[in-house]
Amino acid sequence: MNTHAPAGQSTSHAPAGSILKQSSAVWAIAFACVVAFMGIGLVDPILPAIAESLRATPAQTELLFTSYLAVTGIAMFFTSWVSSRIGAKKTLMTGLALIVLFSVLAAVSNDVWTIIGFRAGWGLGNALFISTALATIVGAASGGTASAIILYEAALGLGIAVGPLVGGLLGSVSWRGPFFGVTTLMAVAFIAILVLLKSGSLEKPTPTKLSAPFRALGRPALAALAATALFYNIGFFVLLAYTPFPLGFGALGIGFTFFGWGVGLAITSVWVAPMLTARMRRTSVLKLALPLLALDLFAAAVVVRSQAGLIVCVVIGGLVLGVLNTVLTECVMEATDLPRSVASSAYSAVRFIGGAIAPPVSTLLADAYSPSAAYVFAGVAVAVAFLVVVLTTKVLRRVDDGAEPERVEAEAISAGEMA
Repeated sequence: MNTHAPAGQSTSHAPAGSILKQSSAVWAIAFACVVAFMGIGLVDPILPAIAESLRATPAQTELLFTSYLAVTGIAMFFTSWVSSRIGAKKTLMTGLALIVLFSVLAAVSNDVWTIIGFRAGWGLGNALFISTALATIVGAASGGTASAIILYEAALGLGIAVGPLVGGLLGSVSWRGPFFGVTTLMAVAFIAILVLLKSGSLEKPTPTKLSAPFRALGRPALAALAATALFYNIGFFVLLAYTPFPLGFGALGIGFTFFGWGVGLAITSVWVAPMLTARMRRTSVLKLALPLLALDLFAAAVVVRSQAGLIVCVVIGGLVLGVLNTVLTECVMEATDLPRSVASSAYSAVRFIGGAIAPPVSTLLADAYSPSAAYVFAGVAVAVAFLVVVLTTKVLRRVDDGAEPERVEAEAISAGEMA
């Protein structure tokens, strides 16, 4: 049964206990979350270096994002089925083990196509891990569910912010450095979860059908949100994956630029988005934020040859993206009466597939026309996402009725909030 707040208001971020009062198992998972989310932006600063060192074209190096995101998206359709049968701890450890394996294989590779393949394996591990992480944190939390959720959101923001910076620092030494860095950190996280997370402390999962996420997309509200996320994520990943090339910086400069992007995303995701949804309907926030992101991307198309202008557009984009990430995820929680983990897995799968499309298409457009074309493509995609929300407002009416209980939010975010 849903417990609703007044329309447009959210109780999901209300404090319940101190965020510091968590078990060692929760801290172990939170640390692993930071590292997992670092993987999103980690390769960003080293894309030009990989292209130069391995004699690859920009379009080929962009496939490092595409293979990772495409496999993550496709795997999301099946992760709820896997975790509901083997349990959360085994799913987490399997995901971490795959990330360790494929990141070290990528680090020792000498061919861009081989690295692209290993990034796909990395994406499989990431899907298994992130689809389970928050529900596990909540199940193991001793300091209150709300504190566990805030801890997870903080880990997400910290990982997205720090990933490009670490990638830039290690990448300034060698493009292989970021891959070895992830290998080391994820190995530590694997050992920590193995030792600190006790399977007996977690609830026994209820098995879900393999077809459940596919059937979930037949619900009009969820389909509308998935379509919105697909086009919105194109804008997200053009900004993240293509921008290192026109910026013209080395690895360290790119890392610092996207550190600013990630910090902005973290701040608005954790603090600003809840403030907005406490005062406005969620669909109204989407109708406000999506045009702002489209305008920011069109501005990037205009100032693409100015390093300072492009940096400003990147940081502003991060601020808007943080709001959209959180609000879209909250909308998915409210969209249907389906099990939230199933609905969120279906939504996330489509969302990541949109992200997989963006990097190579934007690079090909830039090569065929001009660097501005990549951002025009991104801005148009986000404008389409806005139109989807406007045209399906009646279908999405349910998402404005209030907030879910904190535990339900945890199940949804665990599968839905990554980018």
